Amino acid sequence: MKHLLTMAVALASATALNATESTDSVRPAHMLRAVEVLGIKNSAGSEQAEAITRISGAQAKTLQVESAHQLGEIAPNFHMPSYGSRMTSSIYVRGIGARMDQPVVGLTIDNVPVLNKDAYDFDLADIESIEILRGAQAVLNGRNSMGGQINIRTLSPMTATGMRAGISYGSGNTVSANAAYYHKLNPQLAMSLSGQFRHTDGFFRNAYDNSRLDHENSGGARWKTVWRPSPRLSFTNTASFATTRQGGYPYASMETGEIAFNDTCSYSRTMFADGLTVAWAGKRVVVTSVTTAQYLSDDMNLDQDFLPLDYFTLRQKRNEWTFTEDLYTRGRRGSYGWLGGVFAFYKDTGMDAPVTFKDAGISRLIEHNRNEVNPDYPIRWDDRRFTLGSDFTLRAGGVAVYHQSSYEIGRWRLEAGLRLDIERSSLSYFSHCSTGYTTYHVLPDGSKEVFSHSPVNIADGGSIAKTFVEFLPQFTVVWQHEAFSPYFNFSKGYKAGGFNTQMFSDVLQGKIMSEMGIAAPYSLEQIVAYEPERSFNYELGFHSTTAGGELGIDGVLFYIDCRNQQMTTFPAGTVTGRVMTNAGRTRSFGAELSLRWNATEDLSFQASYGYANATFRKYNDGRYDYRGKRVPYSPSNTIFAMADWRIPRLGFLGIVPEISADVRGAGDIYWNEANTLKQNLYATANLTVGFRAEEWNVKLWCKNLFNTSYDTFYFMSIGNSFVQRSQPRTFGVTFNMSLR
Repeated sequence: MKHLLTMAVALASATALNATESTDSVRPAHMLRAVEVLGIKNSAGSEQAEAITRISGAQAKTLQVESAHQLGEIAPNFHMPSYGSRMTSSIYVRGIGARMDQPVVGLTIDNVPVLNKDAYDFDLADIESIEILRGAQAVLNGRNSMGGQINIRTLSPMTATGMRAGISYGSGNTVSANAAYYHKLNPQLAMSLSGQFRHTDGFFRNAYDNSRLDHENSGGARWKTVWRPSPRLSFTNTASFATTRQGGYPYASMETGEIAFNDTCSYSRTMFADGLTVAWAGKRVVVTSVTTAQYLSDDMNLDQDFLPLDYFTLRQKRNEWTFTEDLYTRGRRGSYGWLGGVFAFYKDTGMDAPVTFKDAGISRLIEHNRNEVNPDYPIRWDDRRFTLGSDFTLRAGGVAVYHQSSYEIGRWRLEAGLRLDIERSSLSYFSHCSTGYTTYHVLPDGSKEVFSHSPVNIADGGSIAKTFVEFLPQFTVVWQHEAFSPYFNFSKGYKAGGFNTQMFSDVLQGKIMSEMGIAAPYSLEQIVAYEPERSFNYELGFHSTTAGGELGIDGVLFYIDCRNQQMTTFPAGTVTGRVMTNAGRTRSFGAELSLRWNATEDLSFQASYGYANATFRKYNDGRYDYRGKRVPYSPSNTIFAMADWRIPRLGFLGIVPEISADVRGAGDIYWNEANTLKQNLYATANLTVGFRAEEWNVKLWCKNLFNTSYDTFYFMSIGNSFVQRSQPRTFGVTFNMSLR
């Protein structure tokens, strides 16, 4: 449905050695119709003039990529840290990113767009190819693709046949297994059924009770059907189911260095998605319809203070339905090509997110603050546990119209596009609390007598709605040549606005304090909504390859002017929630370089480097001016290098040894707006030694070979600082087989 896998047919027959960076600047004409009839949406031109990284299914297995969450650093300036749970799928590209709510990178899996980034991280077997586009993809993909787009395609039963299975065992008692069967019922109809399962005991322990934190059980299944009743018409339907049950959130106190909290942290999720792609190819035009339905149900339990004390906990339960329709047409007549369509979506989310205050939270956050103001009449809460309830219904719907034209003049190609997005978002809320406190009078001798009893009963509801309208232009100039193809690209992107549901507990807390004579620190109007984030992107790059394709080099310089950047902050004071704010204005500039060298038929090297300098141009939070400071959480540098070597001369009885090694790195990463804390540049090495036969292969692997230690995340809660550490060195073995 989104800008999906422009060279899927070519990639299906390419080897893993040629898969990471495509430098082909001219697509053979006979391929165009084959790709289009599959319903894949790509640019109106014959080749994309943008920064793009492609990974084949074979290379995804070598790199042990089984979900979008494991793609970090493979593409330059693409960072996806691992922390918290599978719900925390933060992505940072070229200095822009998001920790909560709206993503900056879109994701599609077999044409199905995943609109909620909390669902980005789940296991996926039998990957055929992955495409990572960097830079705004707004004309074709609209909202929340201002940083790029990830397109994942799984194997088709039209091209894959027989049985495939794999099993892996590694450190932390980590077991994973997958199996799939592909069958062509007749030349026009094929089906596949696949499933996978994963278990791990985890690697982090809670010092409070010595329990394991990041344990997990997850699994899923996928049913794919392809029907081509004629050469011009195709139907592809993919239905998938996935479930996850895990612990998580192994956050260590920076003061003690220990992970130690007394309340349960966990995350569970169930997802279902179905996507139907219908494509019809006429003589001069191709019409494609992509219709999807998705369901997400998840449950998060969080010890929000992450201390071995009874402060407060959060339980967030959510049920969400999403429906999308993308209808578009494309064609070419001589030197002119076009693509245009209509996209619509609707998302309905029901959420229950109560915060439960316990004894230490009541004593230190409420009673202490109140009694400091009026020590002669101190209070004591009647119950040492009460709940601030918050029930929400969030609805968002929108429609977009888009068009892109391409015109070739000799070797020059000009592209222009425009998208109109109209979106309506609404929030209905009901906040409630029923508790009470007793006020005492301090007598001259220091004793206390009961002065009064005050019930606290809050039932507050309402609704808020906002409409967003965005015009998203794009313009590209490219000089097409087989050996060297430079291009310039301008585009505008945006990230949708929304509502800060996690701050409602602080609004309720403020109302309670207000009833006790202390001014409320927050009002609903101040913190509930945030505006869209917009970016203006300028990119100058090139794709270069030798005549035989042995050596390919891609490079790009970019500049991003980002306005109203959405930033996740923890407001000052002893509060319980996070808030999304618009940070004013930031700018990011940098460079990317990727290299692919097939030294021999059996030996290849790949490397990439990304640099991003992202700073605030205008951001004052009312206390400090952060102009000139680096934008937090986004790395200044990313590095990736990989070598693959098949050694057929050492083969025996049809078994060929293979060695693969890669290095990934990121940093510096600043953790706060003041730039007083950061993670320095780090790198991890991974090694795989395998043996391959015609129908099976076995691999011995080690991740984080040198046991590099670094921090993946930092935050503050009620004035305390926490980090998540990296996973330690792990070992394992994987066995795969394929029976046709």
